[in-house]
Amino acid sequence: MSRPLCAGLVFALLAVLAIERGSRPARAGAPEGIVGPQYTPDGKLVRPSGYRKWVFLSSGYGMSYSESASNSDHLMFTNVFVPPADYDYFLEHGTWPDKTLFVLEMYGSESKGSINRHGHFQTELMGLDVEVKDAARFPDKWAYFGFDAAQPSSEGLSPGKNDCWKCHDQNAAVEHTFVQFYPALLSVAKSKKTIKEGVKLP
Repeated sequence: MSRPLCAGLVFALLAVLAIERGSRPARAGAPEGIVGPQYTPDGKLVRPSGYRKWVFLSSGYGMSYSESASNSDHLMFTNVFVPPADYDYFLEHGTWPDKTLFVLEMYGSESKGSINRHGHFQTELMGLDVEVKDAARFPDKWAYFGFDAAQPSSEGLSPGKNDCWKCHDQNAAVEHTFVQFYPALLSVAKSKKTIKEGVKLP
């Protein structure tokens, strides 16, 4: 084989490998080559990083699943993010793949500030709630973690089937996720017929 032809084959092979590598979905925020939730040696969930580059699902303001009234002086904004690969999977299947991560960030709210005179805007970060689907690690498949504004890692809420788990299990539209509050995904779930029977939709 001539040297120019050999070199051409090598470059072609490298180009194919680069294309294949670029086409594999990676979860934003995770170190290169690492997909899914990360844990410390003692089993704590590592705070997801870079999640603001993930897919934004929705925001809420002062939402509560309890019958008791919320303190109107301390209503919070919530913003929900999911990794692009998990989002794409949902669009195709109407369900979530194993190792899915949901990050719900909580911000304080204010109505009077700068030039604002009506409505509310987000202020300081109060913390994160993180939901993880990891069947190999959690007997109940889904687990829930809470982080303060700067906490690097967190233990899962205990016991496994805690109040948070039970609420999601009983009321979430798709698996353990409140898709009924994510308009873009609710239509997907309806078309895929993956909404749990008996769930109350908006």
